[in-house]
Amino acid sequence: MKALSAAILGSLFLAGCASTEIAPIPGSITYNGQPQTKLTRSPIGSTFSHDFYDGTRVVEETYQIQPDRSLKIVRREYRSIFPD
Repeated sequence: MKALSAAILGSLFLAGCASTEIAPIPGSITYNGQPQTKLTRSPIGSTFSHDFYDGTRVVEETYQIQPDRSLKIVRREYRSIFPD
């Protein structure tokens, strides 16, 4: 009975988890949707970075190439324009 209760509690906990997908922002490669050209020579799962300014900070995004050749943002880091 304890094992069943633990399993039910665990499944309820996992069902309540939200997706941690990073939404595109102005300046992101995927901000207006996926790019028209696909990276056909790059291996699936490979990553690359894209740096841009959002007006007050430098934004560095890391993208991963998905099996359907779409791009997914896997990391975003903000840095000051003026280093400390």
